[in-house]
Amino acid sequence: MLKKIQSNQLVFLTALFVIVNSVLLANEFFWLGFLPIVLTIVFLAFFSLEKLLLLIIFCTPFSFSLESLDFGGIGMFVPTEPLLFGVLLLFFLKLLSGEKLDKKMLSYPITNAIFFYLIWMSFTIISSEMPLISFKFLISRLWFIVAFYFLGTQLFKQKKNISTLLWLYVLPLSVVILITSYKHSLFHFDLESSHLVMYPFFKDHTRYGAVIAMLLPMAFYLFSTKKRRGVIIGLIAILILGLVLSYTRAAWVSLLGAMAFAFVLKFRISFGKFVALVLVGSSIFLFSWNSIIMSLEKNTQDSSSTLSKHVESVSNISTDASNLERINRWNCAIRMFKERPIVGWGPGTYAFQYAPFQRSGEKTIISTNQGDLGNAHSEFLGPLAESGILGMISFLILMLVVYYKGMQLYYTLPKGDLKRLIFYTLLALTTYFIHGLLNNFLDIDKLAVPFWGFIAIIVAVDIYHRKEISQE
Repeated sequence: MLKKIQSNQLVFLTALFVIVNSVLLANEFFWLGFLPIVLTIVFLAFFSLEKLLLLIIFCTPFSFSLESLDFGGIGMFVPTEPLLFGVLLLFFLKLLSGEKLDKKMLSYPITNAIFFYLIWMSFTIISSEMPLISFKFLISRLWFIVAFYFLGTQLFKQKKNISTLLWLYVLPLSVVILITSYKHSLFHFDLESSHLVMYPFFKDHTRYGAVIAMLLPMAFYLFSTKKRRGVIIGLIAILILGLVLSYTRAAWVSLLGAMAFAFVLKFRISFGKFVALVLVGSSIFLFSWNSIIMSLEKNTQDSSSTLSKHVESVSNISTDASNLERINRWNCAIRMFKERPIVGWGPGTYAFQYAPFQRSGEKTIISTNQGDLGNAHSEFLGPLAESGILGMISFLILMLVVYYKGMQLYYTLPKGDLKRLIFYTLLALTTYFIHGLLNNFLDIDKLAVPFWGFIAIIVAVDIYHRKEISQE
């Protein structure tokens, strides 16, 4: 009898909502139609946080900035960032109510590196040139880390959620690529239009290419699971199509770097030897800097719609505006660091503070004093300018610990699905770390979500799954 009464109440409330919403729609009031969506999200937040995280992952490739709606320059990505802010609040409410986090995860080396990264960032807010901007920056960084690292490791306690995450990201990303490619075809796939056709899903082609490069290795992991291979082959083809048509040189370079790192893993080169190789290579590069610059300055090949010429333009620092502007931003970051080497100018403030550090001889036709065309274009020099020497060191430590634990895990796992998962996850993260030399995208949901999520995969496999595996 009680169930019948409850059922009748549900029918009544549904009918009432339809009637009221119809009346309001007739009077051009559209907002009530979002009420069921809001109620569903609230329900998921309190009763199934796992499903809410998966919903956010699915929405991420489709998200767009409010700037595209002319909301007065608001840079928030919807619907992902409002949802992530809600997840962040809920996370702290649960901690205050006495809920505990897994001690194994909290004591894990990667977690300690993240704590150091966040603590130093928080400390430099005190001396920030723009404290409110820096506080907002910290909050936005927190909602990605909390949702997809701290909660992500718990989500991945169930191994099936790892594949679910990948499917929920790759499928909508493929839809975005198809939409973008269709729009690009209307311009005959020319170079100029490739910078804009991914709008409003992506602000520019560099972010678009970086996301595709990062997800491509994980698509190959899905192929290796031998499930739905026909679908995966189609998705890989779409990802490769998007990568080529993005004309994003940094994305192509990052994949080449990932392929080189694949040989490091396959030949079981130890972490110590790997770091030594990187240090030796970096030292040779620095000592040969002047001769390298002289050689690069002889390259006058600008960006081109011809693939071979476009690849050649990667090393053009004499006439290519994009490359020259990147060097301009790097030089500004170094000058900012020299003026405030300990605490920097404050997290998230580079775009607002770098203009006085530009030199007229280094400016390009795309230089601006408004800070509206990107940041320091480096995941390493950006923190150096904004949070001082420890800001850059904190990110370097995070990167090194991720590689150390990831490589250690890969070498100790027996052949099988988890070993392949770690292999492709490390390749995916390598594409981003290489991108980090040329761009900084961790404030963008489409890259922050997979970045922190993939790190969480390594931690979850090491803590929760390595004892469960069996030889294949």
